[in-house]
Amino acid sequence: MTNFWDILYLMASSFLFVAYLIILFHVVLDLFRDPDLAGGYKVLWLIGLVFLPFLTALGYVLARGRGMAQRQQAALQRARSDTEAYIREVAAKSPAEQIGDAKALLDAGTISQGEFDRLKQKALA
Repeated sequence: MTNFWDILYLMASSFLFVAYLIILFHVVLDLFRDPDLAGGYKVLWLIGLVFLPFLTALGYVLARGRGMAQRQQAALQRARSDTEAYIREVAAKSPAEQIGDAKALLDAGTISQGEFDRLKQKALA
């Protein structure tokens, strides 16, 4: 039965250690992500993380946890908008393709010469 408790202890301690490392990683990332925190304070937090890592990480999360969440949300929003802008840029047709499509519609008789000219001007703008 001792072996069972040893395995259970190893699993629990491993889980807590990995969770602690993840929290430490997020704290360090947030320190460098925060533009409002002065450089001296960042150094003090980092020194605290080196000498008293558990207490400093706990204090950081308690003192600056709300700001951490807001900065993470802003970073995710920026990444999403950048990705959407890139997709729109890549997926958009070139002006030559737009004019070619409009010319095909003009040749087929679907649009008039005036509509073709408006589409051409829009594509070139």
